[in-house]
Amino acid sequence: MVGTYSVEGISGRPPYLDEKLGAWLERFKRSPLLVFWETTKACPLACRHCRAMAIPNPLPGELTTEEGFRLIEEVASFGDPKPLLVLTGGDPLQRRDLFDLIEKANELSVPVAVSPAVSPHLTREVMRRLKASGVKMMSVSLDGAGPETHDYMRMVNGSFESTVKAIREALEEGLRVQVNTVVWRRNVLELPRIARLLRRLGVTVWEVFFLVVTGRAVAELDIRPWEYEVVMRFLLEVSRRGLQVRTVEAPFFRRVKLGSWVRPVGEGEALLDRLQAELNELLGPPVQEADSAFIPTRDGNGVIFVAYNGDVYPSGFLPVRLGNVKTQSIVGIYREHPLLLAMREGRFKGRCGLCEYRLVCGGSRARAFSFTGDPLESDPSCVYDPLDERPVRP
Repeated sequence: MVGTYSVEGISGRPPYLDEKLGAWLERFKRSPLLVFWETTKACPLACRHCRAMAIPNPLPGELTTEEGFRLIEEVASFGDPKPLLVLTGGDPLQRRDLFDLIEKANELSVPVAVSPAVSPHLTREVMRRLKASGVKMMSVSLDGAGPETHDYMRMVNGSFESTVKAIREALEEGLRVQVNTVVWRRNVLELPRIARLLRRLGVTVWEVFFLVVTGRAVAELDIRPWEYEVVMRFLLEVSRRGLQVRTVEAPFFRRVKLGSWVRPVGEGEALLDRLQAELNELLGPPVQEADSAFIPTRDGNGVIFVAYNGDVYPSGFLPVRLGNVKTQSIVGIYREHPLLLAMREGRFKGRCGLCEYRLVCGGSRARAFSFTGDPLESDPSCVYDPLDERPVRP
């Protein structure tokens, strides 16, 4: 039955799991919402936190155009509604056949989003072609409120100004733009200013990434677990100022949206007060209720990732190989792989396994793996204790 569970002595239907959320969970058993394809490892940037460990030139073994066409056909075979195919990298603009791939997806009614690097390749003419080709969304990364922070992370002087220019031009060309921001130690205090910048630019979707130690990312860049909870509560306040906020590798944002969060004390309380005060100063009072809507995706649940060489993973941040699209069906891998089944059924260990929010949150499987080597272990960055008999409410 949709929304019921029985794991380690906990059973029943969570009160927040309504028919809409239950329908998403049922859909994710047969089809992902998002298929990420790392079209190439090639990228002109060398960012400090790069999941892909991108390099200047393509690696041998990249999916060919024909193999890419077959992958798109497989994605279409998931059925309706078809998943969104996100062309990422590296930098997908490094592939000469990018627009051929987009055209193939259009023929099969597979919606496409593109995640390019901000480089000299991302010209206004390219944006115009992306819009004309029917691309549904373009995502751009912005990791600081100014050049000092953003350029340090991107390791390219002038990257901040180029990124702001690219966002502005893409919006002027009529593209929907999603801005991706990695939360890390040097930009936590800049989050209110980043929110203001996005509002000024006219961006409506802010996808906030939380660090996973994989690729080039190192633990020293990450924030502390209690800071995760503070940032979650701050992002909820941002959603009251007209920005749609989503998180990546921090699914416990949904728990906070559902009204359950761990109230910070001491240093945490001071940080939250500071962030909220600056948000009020920069964006004024709330203009709407906090956004309570969400879709319960996480690594391997509504999400699947195809690497440059066809290897399949639960997500781009979880390097547990499930198969390869050159010899296997991505549909079969997604629907039948034992690890993905365990993830979708919430068969987690430790606190995540006991948590009443595990069907809509479930923690970051990628972070659990990066810390423990086990993708079913608990997410160490979540401070919520499901056994605490004194749940804290806002």
